[in-house]
Amino acid sequence: MARSKREWTEEYVELVVGQLLRSGVIIASIIVFLGGILYLIRYGADYPQYRIFSGEPSDLRNVHKIIIDVFLRRSRDIIQFGLLLLMMTPVARVVFLLVAFAKQRDRTYVVISVIVLTILLFSLVGRYLYN
Repeated sequence: MARSKREWTEEYVELVVGQLLRSGVIIASIIVFLGGILYLIRYGADYPQYRIFSGEPSDLRNVHKIIIDVFLRRSRDIIQFGLLLLMMTPVARVVFLLVAFAKQRDRTYVVISVIVLTILLFSLVGRYLYN
């Protein structure tokens, strides 16, 4: 039991949060970089058509479709998936801190973490609720 209390010290939590943020950014960057290489291989020789505006395809705005197309090795979806991972890194941090504060029985920071998590999730998925 003493080991469990020692694991959730401030130093341990700071170490894990730092590793979580660093790992999230590095993994997302590698995925975006690989998607960029695939994109350049496929579309690098094409000339851009600036006279005609075409927005992002709807496939790149649907998380479920992005994840499916990653396995089909579609470069734009791989880039978009990396960006999704990058956006989810702070969410993972808040979730971890929520668990850490709950383990430490710090009710004030648990409430603050729940509020921050609610705001983050609403800002990420709120547009789907009102469309």
